[in-house]
Amino acid sequence: MEQFLLAGRITVNGEVVTELGRRVNASTDVVSLDGRVLQLDVERRYVMVNKPPKMVTSMSDDKGRRDLGEFVEEIGERLFPVGRLDYDTTGLLLLTNDGDAAQVLAHPSFGVEKNYVATVRGGVASKTLQKMKTGVDLDDGPIAVDHAMVVGEPRGGQTILEITLHSGRNRIVRRLCEALGHPVVTLHRRRFGPFHLGGLKLGAWRDLTAEERHQLATLVELAKKESGEGNDGG
Repeated sequence: MEQFLLAGRITVNGEVVTELGRRVNASTDVVSLDGRVLQLDVERRYVMVNKPPKMVTSMSDDKGRRDLGEFVEEIGERLFPVGRLDYDTTGLLLLTNDGDAAQVLAHPSFGVEKNYVATVRGGVASKTLQKMKTGVDLDDGPIAVDHAMVVGEPRGGQTILEITLHSGRNRIVRRLCEALGHPVVTLHRRRFGPFHLGGLKLGAWRDLTAEERHQLATLVELAKKESGEGNDGG
């Protein structure tokens, strides 16, 4: 770290710092190495979950269905979900106690990218994929995906699609496919922002790695700057 400081590679709140022994507040100061924000606050917890089917994304359920409370109990710390996944949707879900990060990742205005694998009914034509990309009018406004492709050959009257989009609107993938005549049979989220499920098994969880925490901190700081909420010393 001393070498980084002397080389002018460390910034605190946007200003290059070369002073050895400089003190910072891990909760409020933004410390970066080569432009990448470092996550220093050890009290903030970030957990990745591979959500199983037939589970609600809330801490409890008055209907007696499985809920995220079982993960939180095992983790041993009070965390809350970032956004949500439908009852029957599986895949990547984040739990955290960091409100700033949760807002950036979940709020539609920040447009964090999400990647899904969807099994849908029927054979999906290339013109349908193109329609997904150019835009479809839904009840709550138009929607267009960033990427859509068929994964493998259609079988048994069903097709597997890979869909990437920025929208965080409720049940957006299911509603989009339904509008195009291909109802979703199964839906799985593989990626959320910079985070990938990788080999995490269904129903399992893990803490984010140090690298993933730094990626998240950088994303949050960029979002604050774009929205005019960056640290300006005021």
